[in-house]
Amino acid sequence: MADLFSADPDDEPGAGAPAGARARALAAGAPLAVRMRPRSVDEVVGQQHLLGPGSPLRRLAAEGDLGRAGPASVVLWGPPGTGKTTLAHVIARSGRRRFAELSAVTAGVKDVRRVMEEARDTRDLHGRQTVLFLDEIHRFTKAQQDALLPGVENRWVVLVAATTENPSFSVVTPLLSRSLLLTLRPLDDDDVRSLLRAAVADPRGLAGEVALSEQALEHLVRLAGGDARRALIALEAAAGAALESDAAGAGEAGEAGPGEGPGAVPVVSLEHAERALDRAAVRYDRAGDQHYDVVSAFIKSMRGSDVDAALHYLARMVEAGEDPRFIARRIVIAASEDVGMADPSALQTAVAAMHAVAQIGMPEARIVLAQAVVHNATAPKSNAVYNGVNAAIADVRAGAAGPVPAHLRDAHYAGAKRLGHGGGYVYPHDTPSGVTAQQYAPDELVGREYYTPTDRGFEAQVRERLARLRRVLRGR
Repeated sequence: MADLFSADPDDEPGAGAPAGARARALAAGAPLAVRMRPRSVDEVVGQQHLLGPGSPLRRLAAEGDLGRAGPASVVLWGPPGTGKTTLAHVIARSGRRRFAELSAVTAGVKDVRRVMEEARDTRDLHGRQTVLFLDEIHRFTKAQQDALLPGVENRWVVLVAATTENPSFSVVTPLLSRSLLLTLRPLDDDDVRSLLRAAVADPRGLAGEVALSEQALEHLVRLAGGDARRALIALEAAAGAALESDAAGAGEAGEAGPGEGPGAVPVVSLEHAERALDRAAVRYDRAGDQHYDVVSAFIKSMRGSDVDAALHYLARMVEAGEDPRFIARRIVIAASEDVGMADPSALQTAVAAMHAVAQIGMPEARIVLAQAVVHNATAPKSNAVYNGVNAAIADVRAGAAGPVPAHLRDAHYAGAKRLGHGGGYVYPHDTPSGVTAQQYAPDELVGREYYTPTDRGFEAQVRERLARLRRVLRGR
């Protein structure tokens, strides 16, 4: 039987072939993610911030060099499935380049030197440039990375190095300074949706052997999390499940299968996607009511100190493909709004988690988010800071502002003292306690108290200190 995914479309089993044959051919073909790998820069999905007209990467793919003044090697930094390997293959295909590939997991210094020597010989003897794709360069030791320098410096190779870790910490400075650092972003939902639809129709992909329901499409998009490879692997598994179901249905008492009629193709349903991936679709619409309901429940669970419920809603958002950066931002807000000065370290944890999520990405970011959620949920609670700033803003909006007291005004410019600015100001550090009786608020707001600390957590200590401070400030 001809392979469904052979190079010649005429050899592929068409819609008229038995469903069982189509299912077996689907399983026997090369992986869908490999077959759908772009052949040119124009076929690359996403990363348009790096592939605009005249961009260095497009020029490198088209010409094989960036000119005498610019670097001819690149370091691609981004999460998995964003196209690092794809871009390396695209660059290698342009011109008459030779392609070499090393993995930092298995390659050593000898392997690197061998590739460099072969690249130099290929250039000198045949006039062909070599593209060396080095995956996971952050796993290379300093000595291994140093072995790349002669080839990069003399342009025996165009190095395309890929890493999921920050190159500033994982790539040696001499190599980084001789390369162009390009940051790849996760694909957005529209990019993944376009990729999946193309894979269904493309002769290199599923060649129209199945149809994809909207529910299944959206489920696959959510599961992908911006990872093109994950999306295509999931689609291939779901398509295989649909073809198997079609074969089983067609074989029962001569009845038509799910395709419903002669020549119809099987439809990949939400159930096929769930069964193939062994993951139920989370009923969560990132743009609809479920989105807002789950986020609201998540925040209220942290506020209510129910750590288990908070982790449940976190899991629902993570599994539904919610942007982890959005979740991190909500945790930061909750750390100030609901925990506040009852545990000031909750904000530190939340901000650290937000930065860690941006650097790490999923799936590991879920652990960082969980730690921040647990800290917020289990911390003592106070909304005194939230209430205080809102009360102050309400007064300002109502016109209760008043002029700044003269002794607090800027006295550093010529003529300021003649206007009375700064006169009578007492420098607190010149007093024994560092605090002195002095008016700071405008006249009409003297005595107005915005911040009312609770007696919960660390804020209980703040409450006692604030009471003493206010007595001193008011000359009592």
